[in-house]
Amino acid sequence: MGFREDMQRWVIEALQASGNQGSIIEVAKHIWLHHENDLRNAGDHFYSWQYDMRWAAQQLRDRQKLGLRKIGSKSLWYIR
Repeated sequence: MGFREDMQRWVIEALQASGNQGSIIEVAKHIWLHHENDLRNAGDHFYSWQYDMRWAAQQLRDRQKLGLRKIGSKSLWYIR
């Protein structure tokens, strides 16, 4: 598995850990807390992992596995 596939899995893990939905910041915090070593050892991805996280979420949305809900100015990702 490549880094971007791992990131898709980590986004889903983060959302599952927070009741199947969460903000981008909550997902990023979870990924950092649980995969810091993986991120630090990911070469150049260490510098782009938050972009990669958003890319992963878009891929999951394109495959109908993730949804996006706007609540005021806040966006929440959720597992479909």
